[in-house]
Amino acid sequence: MGVDGIDLPSTERLRLRRLTMADVDALVELDSDPEVMRFLTAGVATPLATVRDEQLPKLLAQYDRHPGLGRWAALDRETGAFLGWFALDPSADGTEAELGYRLRRSTWGRGLATEGCRALVRYAFDTVGVRRVWAETMAVNERSRRVMTKAGLRYVRTFHLQWDDPIPGTEHGEVEYELRAEEWAGAAQERPAARRAR
Repeated sequence: MGVDGIDLPSTERLRLRRLTMADVDALVELDSDPEVMRFLTAGVATPLATVRDEQLPKLLAQYDRHPGLGRWAALDRETGAFLGWFALDPSADGTEAELGYRLRRSTWGRGLATEGCRALVRYAFDTVGVRRVWAETMAVNERSRRVMTKAGLRYVRTFHLQWDDPIPGTEHGEVEYELRAEEWAGAAQERPAARRAR
């Protein structure tokens, strides 16, 4: 049994666990890759102090406020190596979750982002019971948009935000994708019928 009586999702190639303060160096290293941060900060690394003193303490505090939701370290099931993180960041009332991920560049192109996101979508609805899973990215971030679609989310809208320090591609806007609980339940009802028809 996982923390808070809730088992975290796992996949054929990934194991998720809670982040700890011992993950500071791995998180800083992840954010130091310009390609990983391309659509977030135009490649600028996140400073160690920001990760250690601001971001990680905030994430750790979420575990108690919203059991079953949060951000988790993604580990290689075979080697235990830190590959990055996956997230179901909770809304203020915990009834919705923002799907997210950040993985080392060495893992790209292997389908791990899709594998992890699909597991989290299933977990969000079937285990936690959220009413909506959503995700956002830059409109020009085609890779992440494909992951969102493969994870079962559908495109909702393109919108434009005002940034003090816009990065290349900002002019094309941001996109939002979502999947609602009733859509997930409807798809679940259709799957058994489709299997019986074969």
